Amino acid sequence: MVQKDCVESLEVQTATLKSYILSPQKQKALYNRTLFVVSVSQIFGGAGLAAGVTVGALLAQQMLGTEAFAGLPSALFTLGSAGAALLVGRLSQASGRRIGLATGFMIGGLGAIGVIIAAIINSVLLLFLSLLVYGSGTATNLQARYAGTDLANSKQRATAISLTMVFTTFGAVAGPNLVNVMGDIALSIGVPALAGPFILAAVAYILAGIVLFIMLRPDPLIIARSIEASNKELNEKIYSATTEQVENKRGIIVGATIMVLTQIVMVAIMTMTPVHMRHHGHSVGEVGLVIGFHIGAMYLPSLVTGILVDKLGRTAMAIASGITLLLAGLTAAFAPGDSMVFLVIALSLLGLGWNFGLISGTALIVDSTTTSTRAKTQGTVDVFVALSGAAGGALSGVIMAGSSYLTLSFIGGILSLLLIPVMIWSRGGQNKQ
Repeated sequence: MVQKDCVESLEVQTATLKSYILSPQKQKALYNRTLFVVSVSQIFGGAGLAAGVTVGALLAQQMLGTEAFAGLPSALFTLGSAGAALLVGRLSQASGRRIGLATGFMIGGLGAIGVIIAAIINSVLLLFLSLLVYGSGTATNLQARYAGTDLANSKQRATAISLTMVFTTFGAVAGPNLVNVMGDIALSIGVPALAGPFILAAVAYILAGIVLFIMLRPDPLIIARSIEASNKELNEKIYSATTEQVENKRGIIVGATIMVLTQIVMVAIMTMTPVHMRHHGHSVGEVGLVIGFHIGAMYLPSLVTGILVDKLGRTAMAIASGITLLLAGLTAAFAPGDSMVFLVIALSLLGLGWNFGLISGTALIVDSTTTSTRAKTQGTVDVFVALSGAAGGALSGVIMAGSSYLTLSFIGGILSLLLIPVMIWSRGGQNKQ
C-alpha cells in the first residue's frame, strides 16, 4: 500500500512538472504567484530583521557595560547569517526554495526567542549564541529575493528581485518605529525593554516561514530546473549537439564583489549610528526613526532600482551604488551629531547605495548561473556577503572606540569607491551589460 501511494505520488509530481513545461501560461501564472507569496513572507521577514538592527548594539552595550563591543551583536548575527546562507542555499538546491526558505525563517525565530530569554536572565553567553541563530532570519530574508527570479527571463530578473524587496519595506520600516511600543509590551510582561523588538522578530520570522511552507507550491526552482532540462533535451534532439549552459565565473566574482563591498560599508556605518546618536542625547525613539528611514531606503526604492538595473545595465547601477555610498559616508562623517535631519539624510543615502549594489550584484549572479547549481552558488555568495557584514560590524565598534564616528564614516565612504575599478575590470573582460 505504501509503495503504491509512493508510485501514485511520483506520477502526480511528474504530471505536474510536464504541465508546466508544456504551458507558458502556467509558467507565467506560477511566476506571478511566486512573487506574491515571497512578497507576503518578506513583509514579516522585514519586521524580523529590523529588531537586531535597531536595538542589538544598545542591548549589548547595556548588558556588557561598555560600547567597545557594541558592534559585536551585528557581527554575530551577520556571522550567523553566513552559516545560514550556506544551509539555505544547499537545502534549496536539494529540496527546493519552499523547504530552504521556510527552514531558515523558523531557525531565525528560535534565535529571537533565545535573545529574549538571554535578556531576562542577563546571560551574555546565551545572548551571543542566540544572535548567531537569529542571523538565520537575516540570511533567509535575503535569499528569498532569488526565488522570484527562478522563472524570470533575463529582462525581468532585476525587476523580480526588486518586487520582493519592496514588500520587505513594510515590515522593515514598521519594526524600528515600534521600538517604544514593543518596549512597553516587554516591560508589562517582565521582559527588559530593549528585548521587546525581538518579541516582534520571533513572531514575524515564524509567520514568514509558515507562509512559505504552506503557499510556495509548486516550487519555482524545481519547475525552472525541469523546464531548463526539457529545453536542453529538445535542443539536443533538434541540433544533435549539446547546447549546455555554463556558469560565467567572471560574472559571479563581480556580482559577489559588488555585494560584499556594499555590505561592509552599510553594516559598519549603520551599526554604530545608534551608539553615536545616544552619545548626542537622542532618545531610543529617535534612533528608531533614523533606522526606519535607513531601512526604508534599503528596500522601498527597489521597484525603481530593478527597472533601472534591467534598462541601464548592471554596471551603471553598481557605479551609482559606489557614488551614493560615498555621499552617505561623507554626510554621516561631517553632519552635526545633534541634527536629526542630517542623520536621516546620511542613513537614507546609505540604504539607497546598498540597494543599488545588492540588486545589481544579485542580477549579475542570476545572469551568470544555471538552475542546476544556482541556489547552491547563490547561498555560497551570500556566505561571503554575510561574512563581510560581520567584519564590518565587528570593526566598526573598534574603530569608533579607538577614534570616532567621523573616522568610521569617512573610511566607509572612501572604501565604496572600489566599486568603480571593479566594474572597469568586469567591462574589460566582457561587454555583456
